[in-house]
Amino acid sequence: MPIHDQGYRRYGGSRVPHGQTWMVIAAAGLRAFFARRALLGLLLLAWLPFFGRALQIYAVANLPQAAFLALTPETFRQFLQQQQIFAFFITVYVGSGLIANDRRANALQIYLSKPLSRAEYVLGKLAILMVFLLLVTWVPAILLLIVQALVAGSFAFARDNLYLFPAITLVSFIQVMTVAVSMLALSSLSNSSRYVGMLYAGLIFFSQALFGVLRFATGGSMVAWVSFEANLEQLANVIFRLPPPYETPWPVSLVLIAGLIVAGGLVLERHVRGVEVVR
Repeated sequence: MPIHDQGYRRYGGSRVPHGQTWMVIAAAGLRAFFARRALLGLLLLAWLPFFGRALQIYAVANLPQAAFLALTPETFRQFLQQQQIFAFFITVYVGSGLIANDRRANALQIYLSKPLSRAEYVLGKLAILMVFLLLVTWVPAILLLIVQALVAGSFAFARDNLYLFPAITLVSFIQVMTVAVSMLALSSLSNSSRYVGMLYAGLIFFSQALFGVLRFATGGSMVAWVSFEANLEQLANVIFRLPPPYETPWPVSLVLIAGLIVAGGLVLERHVRGVEVVR
């Protein structure tokens, strides 16, 4: 077979501006996941509570006997809490293999041999998981606010509760960022997405079970800080101007959540490398 010398040829493709290469990773990942029917089915299932709440809004506006179903600020807090089960499954399905699969295929060396920094690589992977999580938390909650105004034909509810939009946004982004960074950190520790998924689920359930045992032993909820979900719930209630569900001071929960995000960032900094460093 003859071998033809191609010689030197200039690169003819488009160049991504420096600092925006993470968008390429994010876009490619989103396209790949949106092509999976299982994920689309999970997203559809996660939106069923939204349609249920929309029917509730319609009933309140058109049926006098449904007045007891009227929306309150607590309704939006309850909705976000209901969505956490869907956020959990999406986190495991989407996030467990984001870095683990690259480690298994030795793709980190390829990624980081390009004009791509570790921070941009991590940001691209983080954006993939955050987009899907926001699609089942922040997006439907904000749409509920819009649907309420459209069905009622008035912005009176939104005007009387102006803090709802920033509250929904802040709670959603705190929860999504905490979950996404934690999952990415775990994904960077292994080359098995199944192991990462089981590890994440184990940590969530173990912390909740530990809280239950300590709560029973102490007779109080001051030890709620040991639970991943309890800390997020504590902060969410404070942001929504609702009574905290546990006795743990909310600043303690805030410090622990912030510490968890920082710890996840340190794990990613240590393990996302083009060449594994053994010390």
